[in-house]
Amino acid sequence: MEISEKLRILSDAAKYDVACTSSGLDRSGERGSIGNSAAGGICHTFTSDGRCVSLLKVLQSNACAYDCQYCINRRSNGDVMRSTFTSRELADLTIQFYRRNYIEGLFLSSAVIGNADNTMEQMIVTLRLLREEYRFRGYIHAKAIPGADAQLVEQLGLLADRMSVNIELPSEVSLNALAPNKPKGSILQPMRQISEESKNSRELTVRTPGAITRFEPPRQRFAPAGQSTQMIVGATAEPDVQILRLTEAMYKKYSLKRVFFSAYIPVQDREGLPALTSSPPLLREHRLYQADWLLRFYGFTSEELLNDDDPNFNQALDPKCHWALHHMEHFPVEINTAPLEVLLRVPGLGVTGCNRIVSARRAKSLDYDDLPKMRISLKRCQYFITCKGKQRDGLRTHPDAIMRGLMSEEAVKRSYLPDTVQLSLFDSTEYQKCLTGQI
Repeated sequence: MEISEKLRILSDAAKYDVACTSSGLDRSGERGSIGNSAAGGICHTFTSDGRCVSLLKVLQSNACAYDCQYCINRRSNGDVMRSTFTSRELADLTIQFYRRNYIEGLFLSSAVIGNADNTMEQMIVTLRLLREEYRFRGYIHAKAIPGADAQLVEQLGLLADRMSVNIELPSEVSLNALAPNKPKGSILQPMRQISEESKNSRELTVRTPGAITRFEPPRQRFAPAGQSTQMIVGATAEPDVQILRLTEAMYKKYSLKRVFFSAYIPVQDREGLPALTSSPPLLREHRLYQADWLLRFYGFTSEELLNDDDPNFNQALDPKCHWALHHMEHFPVEINTAPLEVLLRVPGLGVTGCNRIVSARRAKSLDYDDLPKMRISLKRCQYFITCKGKQRDGLRTHPDAIMRGLMSEEAVKRSYLPDTVQLSLFDSTEYQKCLTGQI
């Protein structure tokens, strides 16, 4: 099979892996080497569906020995054309793409080629060719295979900048039902190992009784940009609260950089999975990303956002609005005196806007007219704040009015005007004639 055909098959097979993030790592080039890595990420190329990416995103192979029911590359799917890159082919392809300025990094994953260890060995050979033979110093994100030997995970981590192990599904019950070859322990063990080894390689001091001994960091750092994971949303029936609790626990326990959510795309008709005719829950995926942001940057906990009595987000509202409407006892807050951590909980106020408020109010007392000048929209926050002790003139504070004010126009139409159709003065035949100029 031609290299171009392998690339078509294996890059298309990789589209279900989520990796749209910055590298999180700065590394300059060196004399005699090729490439560098920028923490801000690079967006120079576009995929066929218009997304701007900087990585060659590809599988080593899609010939999988596992039969995960949610996966397009599962063993039992006879409709998929199979292919496998040799390590030399993939390393050469990456370097050719880099030299042509198509990419500035590599995202490498793989189906399970025979078994987990064999797959990891082939991926390691690919990365070793890039790092040692081609002297490639660009960004590499590698996905570890659950169940692989710990020594192979260590070798891969010394060659990659970021690693990830997919948690796949939100519960052990779902994993056992849909991915029996991936028990929960086989996923969490490499995740734990990556967390510990990455932390150890960052250590710059060793404390001994009565003294601190400094030493140089190791020549090769283990996964210096940390690790991430991916969770499929909508394949099984777990509520948002369970997904959010798991997300928060993984951030705390494994020091993850990101948890990515992937709306389930139906790939087969099977009992226990959404029908092939169902649409991916893209809005739910979006709300979970917003909630993830609240966990990481706004000081929220999963138990504050959702609980067993309120297990799912209202998809017509962003998660911060959802929380605020359920906790109106905390509002309104006074813009001129509220501390930063309280302002961050006001719907419509982001981190940048809150910092601008805190800075500006040192010079003067702020009023409603001052906020738009700081590029802060009043559309949502006006219901939850006061300026100089007063609410905005003419503001309707009835719960239903607040709800409608927080929703987008499309969400209002879906919620309050279901299945409405604009009446026409013409029947369908006359309408078509009108469009063609016959009337």
